[in-house]
Amino acid sequence: MNSSLTASPSKKLVFGLPIALIWGYIAIAFFMTGDGIEQAFLSKYIVDLGFSTQQASLVFTVYGLTVAVASWFSGVLAEITGPRRTMIIGFVLWIIFHIGFLTFGLEQKNYAMMLIMYGIRGVAYPMFIYAFVVWIAYAAPKQRLASAMGWFWCMYSVGVGVFGTYLPSFSIPAIGFMGTLWSAILFIAIGGLMAMFLIKDDFNSYKENTTNEGPLRELLRGITIAKNPQIVIASAVRIINQISLFGFVVILPIVFTEQIGFTMSEWLRIWGAVYATTIFTNLMWGILGDKLGWVRQVRWFGCIGMAIATLMFYYLPISFGPNIWVGLFVAIFFGFAIAAFVPMSAIFPTLEPSHKGAAVSMHNLSAGLSNFVGPAIVTAVVPIAGVEGAIWTLTILYIVGFILTFFMKVDQNISKSATDDNQSIEIAH
Repeated sequence: MNSSLTASPSKKLVFGLPIALIWGYIAIAFFMTGDGIEQAFLSKYIVDLGFSTQQASLVFTVYGLTVAVASWFSGVLAEITGPRRTMIIGFVLWIIFHIGFLTFGLEQKNYAMMLIMYGIRGVAYPMFIYAFVVWIAYAAPKQRLASAMGWFWCMYSVGVGVFGTYLPSFSIPAIGFMGTLWSAILFIAIGGLMAMFLIKDDFNSYKENTTNEGPLRELLRGITIAKNPQIVIASAVRIINQISLFGFVVILPIVFTEQIGFTMSEWLRIWGAVYATTIFTNLMWGILGDKLGWVRQVRWFGCIGMAIATLMFYYLPISFGPNIWVGLFVAIFFGFAIAAFVPMSAIFPTLEPSHKGAAVSMHNLSAGLSNFVGPAIVTAVVPIAGVEGAIWTLTILYIVGFILTFFMKVDQNISKSATDDNQSIEIAH
């Protein structure tokens, strides 16, 4: 994103939320409800169709790779073509390839088409959400940008984690897996149409004195900025951030329902508790990070917290059986730990204060790669060492992240605006 973002002082905010973009925030909640509706049961359904756990993992791995690439270029594309147009393209692509995934892939039990259609669909959701992030960055006053971004990530979590996870626990018993997957289109369409017609804010009014050369230069800097070793270290830690989150959606639905004995509805409610927790902990850790220190919080509460949470999420339910209260406890603990990585979104632009846009692009790429690396680890390790081996591999990587933080040299006071402008509060997607 352009580092010289400005906002009109006439824009009204309520508790940090830009009123001109309120329909966009609501659109994000609807869109992410549709996009997240299958995340906690799709791997189990693919296995039920007769495919192996490894084949289900590969579907998520390919999806994660396309998400990573799209996460990197979507922000710059939004600056070049405009956020509204980018969001429209994203929601149209999502519907087209989701229909292809259901009709040519799942219904026909055609594994190749499942990989292709679901993989290409992975391009769509970053285009929709990261384009709106760019819009917020321009529309919100600098001194309130963190609050504006906090509202964004709250709506994201409400969609993907609360409604997207809890709705299937009721819809699957009523209309089945495929019916639930088809219903996702309704939520995507509502979100897309809101972005198309209801957001009245004019993005072009923020860019009267800019040209397309700036975003193109930022696109190139998004590659060359990797020469900064501190950016490389931060990227590694950011990738590690969510590897359990995305790895777990591949293996835990099967473990919890087939090995431990939870029903699918119970599992969905347990997984939904992770995201329900992050709605509040994202905001909490965002405030505490400024007081505790960004790197210190990531090191002890993020990396060590997630190492403990990853082990607990497997071993406690295995030990206690299908006890819903134990399941909810580990989910809530997991939600507290993963949100402690919130300061990473402030660390990146602080490391490159002269090229904040390129730094944010690297942050987005790293976030997307987490979506790829988690399922990839599961795909590679489970055939060799089983589910338990995958759990320990993920845990060890969090210890690696803990060690890497000692090499991160971040001057948190380098610029007060680094916190105000760039600390986007997130589950760290």
